[in-house]
Amino acid sequence: MSDNTIRAMLAGLVMGSVLVSSSCSSPQQDAGPMADQVTFENQWAGSADAGMTAVFGTFTNTGGRDARIVAGTSPAAGSVEVHEVVPDAAGGKTMQSKEGGLVVPAGETRELIPGGDHLMLMDLTEPLRPGANVTLTVEFEDGSTLPVTAQVRDFAGANENYTPSTDGAGGPHNHG
Repeated sequence: MSDNTIRAMLAGLVMGSVLVSSSCSSPQQDAGPMADQVTFENQWAGSADAGMTAVFGTFTNTGGRDARIVAGTSPAAGSVEVHEVVPDAAGGKTMQSKEGGLVVPAGETRELIPGGDHLMLMDLTEPLRPGANVTLTVEFEDGSTLPVTAQVRDFAGANENYTPSTDGAGGPHNHG
């Protein structure tokens, strides 16, 4: 065989392996459910006798595309909403539903913290006592779900106002 024939064969092998490896990489993996690429760690919920409380922790997205959390469910609450805390005109903080949900960027983490983004357990069905666990299911925009268990902790809260998405009325709130 000539050197040119060997070079052509090697070039063909290299190109073939590039094509095979690119067809087996992340785009196929990223076509799966968003919940399969996201984990939630260091999760905890504030204790509460009634009303509402927040869930905090760190979401990690190991996938190659963004994952958007839009809602949730929990046997401990009438509903689970994605909330944010924003500055208000009076210089304080206002908690409200986060329009469009919460994005966990591809390959990154997203922290849910007191005074910032969090999941809100609304209309608690029973008191949540320190040391207990609360279960919830996080829902992504593609319909996939991630089950979560959070430890309930005693927490005084960030003392922001709450603006419900339905009627716009605000009032003091201490869990977000």
